[in-house]
Amino acid sequence: MFALAQLRTLSPDQLRAALSQFLPIDASTEQKIATVESILDSPAGQMLRAEMARWIVEHTVPVHSLVPRQYEHLGPLVADAMQFEVTRLSSHRLAPKLVEQVELPAETAPEVRLLRLISEVPGLQKLGQVLARNRHLKPSLRNALTKLENGIRDVKPGEIRELIRQELGEKLEKFAVEISSAILSEASVSAVMRFAWSDPETGERKRGVFKVLKPHIPSCFAEDMDLLHRMANYLGAKHREYGYAPRVIQDTFKKVRQLLEHEVDFAGEQRTLIEAARIYRNLSGISVPLPISALCTPLVTAMTEQPGSKVTNAARRLSVSKRKKLAERLTEALVAAPLCSSEENAMFHGDPHAGNLLYDSRSGTLSLVDWALTERVSREQRRHLALLVAMVALRNPTAVCHEIHALAEHSLSPRQTAMVRHLTTEFVATLPLVRKPQLTDAMQLLERISLKGIRFPASLIMFSKVMFTLDGIFADLTGDSSIGARVARNFVQRWLSRKTHFGAPLATSDWANIVVHGLIFGGKVCVEWERALLDRYFGLSDRLCAGETTLT
Repeated sequence: MFALAQLRTLSPDQLRAALSQFLPIDASTEQKIATVESILDSPAGQMLRAEMARWIVEHTVPVHSLVPRQYEHLGPLVADAMQFEVTRLSSHRLAPKLVEQVELPAETAPEVRLLRLISEVPGLQKLGQVLARNRHLKPSLRNALTKLENGIRDVKPGEIRELIRQELGEKLEKFAVEISSAILSEASVSAVMRFAWSDPETGERKRGVFKVLKPHIPSCFAEDMDLLHRMANYLGAKHREYGYAPRVIQDTFKKVRQLLEHEVDFAGEQRTLIEAARIYRNLSGISVPLPISALCTPLVTAMTEQPGSKVTNAARRLSVSKRKKLAERLTEALVAAPLCSSEENAMFHGDPHAGNLLYDSRSGTLSLVDWALTERVSREQRRHLALLVAMVALRNPTAVCHEIHALAEHSLSPRQTAMVRHLTTEFVATLPLVRKPQLTDAMQLLERISLKGIRFPASLIMFSKVMFTLDGIFADLTGDSSIGARVARNFVQRWLSRKTHFGAPLATSDWANIVVHGLIFGGKVCVEWERALLDRYFGLSDRLCAGETTLT
């Protein structure tokens, strides 16, 4: 057998060939996994982990194939995070992954290997869902990650049916529950199955779906949360190498862990569904599933079945005009509704990836499902966020800095104030005056400033994630991701219609301030257009004189 000590001297291809020698030739997959697990638990196990991590990062799932050019500065951090995961994951979870990676054909695409590598790792699967609609990713990687939106396959139908039986017991007979034989969809921590039941109040036969916590999640999720905590400290200690301010990485990972913990709080989601249904009851064409409380448990959520299919799939069969209307409806439901809420602390859907947005083309109904991740933004936060977006659109760095100060978790020191002013001025200067403003511009600026150590509330981080997710979905639907323009139109339409529940976060003085800055901005745009026209005229004149072109 090849000596483990020689692994570090091998190239990636040689390493793969050498590892095959460790595995019994005629053994079953289970026996091979047991062999690798025993090696991982041996004194030489850490060496094998380190070399397998190197093989994965450099060869099977190379970082340069994953990180977009715009984020290439994150390459070292991503590589370190991947190696940390492989070198610390428990042996019984890592062994089957290593065997699978070795047995996959050498020409297997990195995207396919990545999906297999993060199988049954709910934290990384959730991250993949968040990144799936990022328009900067390579098309092949985007297509692979979108499979995480509703194409995860970690469990078998029999496992889920058995868990439902254990949880509901005699209730299955009492309510004449008939469970489907197939899994409808899978998320990172749950699986969904259809069922039929008898409502004792009406005697009517009804349809619903069970959302069930996967059997492997309690142990896997606990380990993943611990790994995220330790990874945060490990990467945080190297913050200077990555160009980040102290504590930025630890704070970010802490907020991510807090948000992910909501995923396994089924009782909390059941309460949230009731509140969400109340919030959206006045919005035409928007639907939210209702919990069936008699069949809910801490591990199972029973709810009404929502019609429709994944919004990006449904849109392929729609005309261009209907796609645009669908984009407007998404804006209304996921952005305008919470921003214009009349409540002091407005709740918003924190995980609107395409798999959680179902569209029924027959009824025109948009259903918002999976309410495990939610956050709340106060009225004052919404006000300053709206002003921030407006002032970024109007290219006013001084006003933008004022809103950033208002949104920060703590008062800024003189040094931080100077840094924010510098970054803001620099950022605004890169935005062309004549380009259509984007809501994500403001989110990108907040992201840049947060990486320099300025802390913002978790709700703003969540809202920023929502904006980038929707940015990708809108681009897929209509080819235009201009959320900002859609939100602005929605605000005006709500105001003109005098809807009683309209609660735009801006006061009259804020609108007046925007108008003043808008007039100044309009003057700048006119000057820019004049300059462009003059450049075009004189350039054309010079070419005419030189005989390079003719007027036709």
